[in-house]
Amino acid sequence: MEKRHLTRVIAVAVIALIVFAVAIAAVALGMSQGGGLFGPTGDRVAMVRVNGVIYDSRSVIAHLQRYANDDRVKAIVLRVDSPGGGVAASQEIYQELVRLRQEKNKTIVVSMGSVAASGGYYLACGANHVVANPGTVTGSIGVIAEWYNYGSLLDMAGLKPELVKSGALKDIGSPVRPMTPEERVVLQSMIDRMYNQFVGVVVEARAGKQGLDETKIRALADGRVFTGDEAFENGLVDELGNERTAILAAAKLVGINGEPVVVEPPVQKSFTLLDLLTETDVTELTAKGLPGGSPSGASMQFGYIWK
Repeated sequence: MEKRHLTRVIAVAVIALIVFAVAIAAVALGMSQGGGLFGPTGDRVAMVRVNGVIYDSRSVIAHLQRYANDDRVKAIVLRVDSPGGGVAASQEIYQELVRLRQEKNKTIVVSMGSVAASGGYYLACGANHVVANPGTVTGSIGVIAEWYNYGSLLDMAGLKPELVKSGALKDIGSPVRPMTPEERVVLQSMIDRMYNQFVGVVVEARAGKQGLDETKIRALADGRVFTGDEAFENGLVDELGNERTAILAAAKLVGINGEPVVVEPPVQKSFTLLDLLTETDVTELTAKGLPGGSPSGASMQFGYIWK
């Protein structure tokens, strides 16, 4: 009998420990989401951050989709501190912002940090409302492609590249020889097309604000950067203020009274030296935040980026 009694006591103790551990986990989860013991209640504003060069859209889109189907999240503040990045990556995040507005009825507010230029400004065009600090560096509406030509170094080293190709333009942008006039025309045509895509997005987002129209927008879209207050004067942003200004603006737009509950995705683990030694996919590492170049591996990149 004593053994059975002891067994029951141990079983009850184990169950109690499990319940306690689950409760602690629930508390931790709730606090990490900015709420009470079991997470925030009621309507809320979500914060998603875009930091650094935009080479890969996956992590930002994953964070946005985290809140896409959460009916408690009425608005999303996208905090942008980026000089821009790849053309396609910037477009993908912008498209997701537009989708959340149209299909999920989410209100999007962009809060610009120190820099929200080129692709960073492209993202802002997907928002209902844009807030910049007076000293934010923004604008830089345009496209750039650059690469290094090291053919002369190969000549000095006595190295001569050999090439077999299927067409005259197959190695366009080769870093080992001068660009031909035909290649320059082709690349300029691509740049012009991407530029017009950018301008079209800005026109859709900003035309009609402070008298802006396509003609005026194209006059501003020559690649120059603006301070936040200049951008405000030119109708490229809606309000001057900081991150809190953007949060309160988002709450007001969706009818949240008082201090809004703000939730954020869990902070992602930064990669370590061990990751560098064990990760075989360079693209994946770059997506995790590895600095120093585009993940595509190509020598030439087209960018919505402030250089």
